[in-house]
Amino acid sequence: MVTGETADNIDGLSTVAPIDARGSAAAIVSAPALPRAHVRSRWWLEALTIAWLCWVYDAITNLAPLRLHAALAHAQDVLKLERSLHIDPEHALDRWLAGHSTLGLLVSDYYDNAHFVVTLGLLGFLWWRRADIYRPLRNSLVLVNVLAFIVFWRFPVAPPRMLPGFVDVVASTHAVGSWHTGALASQANQLAAMPSLHIAWAVWCTVVVCRISARRWLRALALIYPCATAFAVLATGNHFVLDILGGLATIAVSLTVVRLAEHHRDRLWGAIRGRSSIPARSDSA
Repeated sequence: MVTGETADNIDGLSTVAPIDARGSAAAIVSAPALPRAHVRSRWWLEALTIAWLCWVYDAITNLAPLRLHAALAHAQDVLKLERSLHIDPEHALDRWLAGHSTLGLLVSDYYDNAHFVVTLGLLGFLWWRRADIYRPLRNSLVLVNVLAFIVFWRFPVAPPRMLPGFVDVVASTHAVGSWHTGALASQANQLAAMPSLHIAWAVWCTVVVCRISARRWLRALALIYPCATAFAVLATGNHFVLDILGGLATIAVSLTVVRLAEHHRDRLWGAIRGRSSIPARSDSA
């Protein structure tokens, strides 16, 4: 005797694999592929990636003494081009901020520390809590650094603060964690103005926040963040406007390349799963 519960179970089975009179399961070609499981990557692989990026950055930094004259010439060319285009607020902002010591210190501390704290904090959060979207976002951040390193290597550009008439606000205010003075100065590439990784990383952070949160106030703060960063890098004499545009272009290319790669991989994965889900046809009578 078939009870109601048993009948329900049989009905449920019939939606998965209908059984014909001969007892063979009919293939359901149209069944959707199962989603891939999102597993957190090994922490040591992430650490190796960061270590590799630091090694490449350090190798380029070691070339700085040999490239100083070229970098200064490129900086002059960038400033000249900006003046011809009337997009050169760097000097006015730098002189204004240098005249406000307290505000200059706050902006300098923001410039020195937010760049790493916010970016690495979001990266760590993604790794720990959002494995489903971590890899493409991590890959885009790695790629934006690689692209920037290529430019640093091929086309070194000194920051405005190294040119006559500009003030190094970060150094003059003795900001916390300054990469311009003391022991940290030797570990930083001082000739890496183009493109601005400060801007590229800040835009990446905006993208991340918009992906993980639907709260309007949080998204608004995320949109303000790269704007505040743009002001900081210009007013402290660390980047040109064209550096900012270069940073925007670099992160745009990085996000686009990773997105296209993910789309291609998903299509390939879907094709493989589609083929593997079709069982061999039985010809037995």
